[in-house]
Amino acid sequence: MQPVFVLVHSPSVGPSTWHPVAEHLTAAGHRVRVPSLLHIGDGAPPFWPRVVDAVRDELRQVPAGSPVTLVGHSNAGLFLPVIRAGLDHPVTGSVFVDAALPARRGPTPVAAPELLEFLRPMAANGRLPRWTDWWDEADVAPMFPGPVLRRTVVEEQPTLPLSYYEQRIPVPDGWDGHPCSYLLFGPPYDGLAAEARARGWRVAHLPGEHLHQIVDPAGTARHLVELADPT
Repeated sequence: MQPVFVLVHSPSVGPSTWHPVAEHLTAAGHRVRVPSLLHIGDGAPPFWPRVVDAVRDELRQVPAGSPVTLVGHSNAGLFLPVIRAGLDHPVTGSVFVDAALPARRGPTPVAAPELLEFLRPMAANGRLPRWTDWWDEADVAPMFPGPVLRRTVVEEQPTLPLSYYEQRIPVPDGWDGHPCSYLLFGPPYDGLAAEARARGWRVAHLPGEHLHQIVDPAGTARHLVELADPT
């Protein structure tokens, strides 16, 4: 039985960052789910249980015995271990797409100290601006294929609390005891791709910016299918 692709977007952005890839996978005959994490910054921490609940809710209509392949982009990669532990469905593989890597053991911080130093002055009443507002236009514009999709992605973004980035996410023991792989778009994630390779994972490279899945959804979908195939 082919696994269901579960495309988990970074909580810093929204599910529209996966919709073009989902369309290509569906057209190729694959089953796909794209849970929305737009609400996970509402309320007080901890935030990670809401991520797990959102994915579980998205899979309620999928039979419990159906295998799934988890796909996490950017800091969604940090949640894949707790998502896997919280599902009733067997997870046959996890693919990290230009993503942060969970620690091999022990809680993983969402943000490094230097990123938190960058973010704290931006926070107003504990809330941060939208992710694309953190950066200069020269950095943001190349990530988008055109104005229509850019508007969709930008307007959908949540304004997360600073405490989201201050959280540490649990890492269940043995979380990587199943096939894991890494799809690199480009710097600064090349070091993480090298770490994934050092862990014995399969690594592929599709050159592009950090949101390259919306620029080349067909190529991204093709790589996901290849990486999800254990053979």
